[in-house]
Amino acid sequence: MDRSHRTTGPRTFEERWDAGRSARTRMPRSQLGIWSPPDDRPDPIDLLEAQGRSRVRELTPVRYARMATSPLAFYRGGALLMASDLASSGHTGIITQLCGDAHLSNFGLYSTPERNLTFDINDFDETLPGPFEWDVKRLAASFAVASAQRGFSPEEGRACVLAAARGYRTGIREAAKATVLDAWYDRFDAERAQRWLRAERRDDRAGDDEVSRLDAVIEKAPRRGHRKAFRKLVRAVDGELRIIAAPPLIVPVEDILREAGDASDDEEVMLRMIAAYRTTLVGERHPVEEYRYRHMARKVVGVGSVGTRVWVLLFSGRDDDDPLLLQAKEAQESVLERFLGPSEFASHGERVVRGQRLMQASSDIFLGWQSIVGVDGQRRDFYLRQLQDGKGGSDPDTMTPRGATLYARICGETLARAHARSGDRVVIAGYVGRGSAFDEAVADFAAAYAEQNDRDFAALTAALASGRLPRASGTGGIDDAIGLRAPGS
Repeated sequence: MDRSHRTTGPRTFEERWDAGRSARTRMPRSQLGIWSPPDDRPDPIDLLEAQGRSRVRELTPVRYARMATSPLAFYRGGALLMASDLASSGHTGIITQLCGDAHLSNFGLYSTPERNLTFDINDFDETLPGPFEWDVKRLAASFAVASAQRGFSPEEGRACVLAAARGYRTGIREAAKATVLDAWYDRFDAERAQRWLRAERRDDRAGDDEVSRLDAVIEKAPRRGHRKAFRKLVRAVDGELRIIAAPPLIVPVEDILREAGDASDDEEVMLRMIAAYRTTLVGERHPVEEYRYRHMARKVVGVGSVGTRVWVLLFSGRDDDDPLLLQAKEAQESVLERFLGPSEFASHGERVVRGQRLMQASSDIFLGWQSIVGVDGQRRDFYLRQLQDGKGGSDPDTMTPRGATLYARICGETLARAHARSGDRVVIAGYVGRGSAFDEAVADFAAAYAEQNDRDFAALTAALASGRLPRASGTGGIDDAIGLRAPGS
């Protein structure tokens, strides 16, 4: 596949628009709505088991347990399954940088470097160039799964999915018609979100409950920063700041090193690692240089990410009341790579960071990457960012039909903004068109794929019940966890 998503030379607006329209010949928009599992479709449990072999062995039961809590939780953890399914069908050939896992829970509020709240995609572990519609389908199907789980009527669920597809289509068309700089600078900040929702209420399309929910999320987001995480995770022990153990979900580094029989000085290692990580950050001077390393621990996060190595790194600035918490998250091969080809970057940490900087309107100033060699001698790639920085988002378990429909539209428009920066927005706009053909096809696919997700979810629960997959016991040792050594040692 030609994965280039940049123009090869100057082309007029009309030529780019026509290129999008001509893509309908090789992939009619109606065909986007077709999903039928092929006869040789891989067993979903086989895929999950194979994926788990590169992860911390003791944590794979935790991952399966989290995925087994609901069809939406399973969907969140099943990015590889959907990537395999999408690859089994044809595609438009219109390539952009993909989020790779654009489900509804991977969108939300966060603080920009200017300390403003903005709404954007916030997870890029699977980012890679690929067919633009793969992100749209992943987003739309997540709303179909969530709507069914919430007990929405079929009509309410379809309205929600159509809102996501329509939001994407109208958003990409607006970006295509905008000036270049307007398209690149466009963002959906908190104030704009509040104005937008209040306008919807005035037009009788949103009730007071939706406005109140959004206001509450925006109000709480600034308080969900690093200081709240610090109060939750850190205590003073014998005069030293320490991340408190809660195994197997939070395991301090000294416990892991002790279990592995490694006598490394984690502070010395961290100083060398941070110096190397500093070279991947933007700017001549950076605030990370003013912080002192204090402690670190391994932490379990998310659903699909469970089992990948994730570290919380504690630093202090002026004094102990001036903390910084960074998250160093292992970046493995994108689930898309086996179907679209390998990343152009040697480091998967760099792949994640480059994709995030390209797709987000504004990214964390601490976003960077580094490779680390574990006590097992394996080099692993990581990307680093602040653990929490004013985050907030919608709770799928409490969404109303009206609120979910509004949220779906916002997510669709947000995904369009990301694709507008990372791909050829004019070509995509030419393909999706002015009418509802694209929206209806995406909604058809989402409905069919939600049923597929239900079947795969049932396969997971059956595999857990039969003992094929291990169950989480609530405790765990520390085997197969990694310590740290300096890069290249």
